[in-house]
Amino acid sequence: METKTKMQHWQKIAFLLVAYDIFTVIFSYFLALWFRFDCQYSHISSEYLGMYLKIIIPYSVFTIFIYWAFGLYRSIWRFASFYELKHMVFATVVTIVAKVVFVTAVIYRMPISYYVFGIAFQFFFGVAIRFSYRFLLLLRDNKEANGSENNVLLIGAGSAGRMILRDVNFIKGGANGRAKVVAIIDDNQNKWGRYIDGVEVIGGRDKILWAVEKYEIKEIYIAIASLTPSEKRNLINICKETNCHIKQLPNMYAEKAGIVSAGNLQNITIEDVLGRDPISLHQEDVAAQLKGKVVLVTGGGGSIGSELCRQIAKYEPKQLIIFDVYENNAYDIQLELKRNYPELDLVTLIGSVRDARRIEAVFETYRPNICYHAAAHKHVPLMEDSPCEAIKNNAVGTYKTAYAAMKYGCDRFVLISTDKAVNPTNVMGATKRICEMIIQTFDAMVRSNRENQLPALITHQVDIDTSDMTPVAAGSGHTEYVAVRFGNVLGSNGSVVPLFKKQIAQGGPITLTHRDIIRYFMTIPEAVSLVLKAGANASGGEIFVLDMGEPVKILDLARNMIELAGLRPEIDIEIKEIGLRPGEKLYEEKLMSEEGLKETENHLIHVAEPIKFDSNEFLNNLRELMKLAYDNEAPEVVQKIRETVPTFKG
Repeated sequence: METKTKMQHWQKIAFLLVAYDIFTVIFSYFLALWFRFDCQYSHISSEYLGMYLKIIIPYSVFTIFIYWAFGLYRSIWRFASFYELKHMVFATVVTIVAKVVFVTAVIYRMPISYYVFGIAFQFFFGVAIRFSYRFLLLLRDNKEANGSENNVLLIGAGSAGRMILRDVNFIKGGANGRAKVVAIIDDNQNKWGRYIDGVEVIGGRDKILWAVEKYEIKEIYIAIASLTPSEKRNLINICKETNCHIKQLPNMYAEKAGIVSAGNLQNITIEDVLGRDPISLHQEDVAAQLKGKVVLVTGGGGSIGSELCRQIAKYEPKQLIIFDVYENNAYDIQLELKRNYPELDLVTLIGSVRDARRIEAVFETYRPNICYHAAAHKHVPLMEDSPCEAIKNNAVGTYKTAYAAMKYGCDRFVLISTDKAVNPTNVMGATKRICEMIIQTFDAMVRSNRENQLPALITHQVDIDTSDMTPVAAGSGHTEYVAVRFGNVLGSNGSVVPLFKKQIAQGGPITLTHRDIIRYFMTIPEAVSLVLKAGANASGGEIFVLDMGEPVKILDLARNMIELAGLRPEIDIEIKEIGLRPGEKLYEEKLMSEEGLKETENHLIHVAEPIKFDSNEFLNNLRELMKLAYDNEAPEVVQKIRETVPTFKG
């Protein structure tokens, strides 16, 4: 039994258009003759009328064929645009040229006005029917939008702003279908008082607050693709004085790619509010250092470690080794890198830096050229309660990894440090300062050919076979050691931003340790780019410090995050002060008073002059710290930390 194919709706429309075009082509050239003879039918000569009747039907069929060849029966006319208009022009030109040449050369010479008026009428009727549908839809949508609940203020009268305006007002009425752009803001005075699609550019950013009140604005769309982070922050701060919902272009590439629309707009993020100009780093030296090298990242599944792996992978290392104690995080970054870099030689290993035998086996087997040491316990309150674990993981783990790097010929060892190591008031910060001292000690010993004086710290006899316990020979090491110190990173595991987001989602309150507490912030990619830069430029023993800009009050951060969620601080979400946690500072420092600064090629990156200390005394203290930690003598460990780190205020 045969099944009849049901004709699609667009095919029915196409047949109607064919009939319409045949009629209008015939009618257009009759009108042309009529106009030629002063709109008097009786004045039309019989020769011209006869020639018209002879050629008009074949010409109509030919026109339909040309229209079909140019796709004029397959377009979706509710979205008709310049593309369809262009094809209509091309098709019309082809038909009239063919008609003029054929009729004049083969049949009979017709009046020039016949061709001029005929093609004009043909083009007019062809365009009119095709664009009238879209025009009627625009009128309907505009009428509906006049009753919209959401008036929109558009910031940016450039090409991106124009596309957003047309998408909102003439296509879909914004993201919720009930929005209309009623005014435009732009700082270019040449555009003030002028219109884009009937919407006035009313002035610069100083008019934002006035416009919100005058036009009863509910939403603000920022459609400027070229804003720097600091410019965006200043603009957002003005917009935040209103109660409007703020959206922005995702990035500068959307406009270049021609995909700007209301649906592309994104909500303002806390990074935008805190934004500062990105650090400009020339990474050619980083690429030269990493390409073709074996690179090990300890703690490679963490927030900093995983971003290190992402950025390292793009520089085409010979092999990338992810080392982490937590298998879930390591597995996640492994899958991501395999998907994004299928050609990358990737090794993912599970283990702890506290296990000397395991970490030495990794270095012995894979012989990494560069090691980025990101493995650490970093939660301040938790380390206050578990100081022994902080010593085991941070201090002893760093020592064992640094020792293995020296023993097996690693070229560079880069420690991830923190501004909490400066004049530390908590155990975590103090252990990270110990890590920096370990790096400085190793660098000094290697430079002075005293590697044999560095003990292989063994926590248990089973850690290392007895045969491997002989010290490294003097003068055999060549590893360069460097530390990189920076502040809080937005979005890192356990940081304040994810905590505040969770508390807002739960309806509050946001818990604030102190209303005057301040912190420095940077993005994870920015922090990692600094780490890579330090690894490339290290000459040994440095502590690299990033100029992190202005500090941020955590109270302001909390308020901003509540407002970005569309809520009101202290009304919808309570901000509750709970007091400083044990070991927590009101403010963080980037340098100790004893340290000086040296500038690098980038004025935002500095090098701290190392503080001198007695290496032998430090190594003895570290041995005792390790023993006390593994005996779980917490009070004694804290006291020993004070003796080891003179700047520790805990």
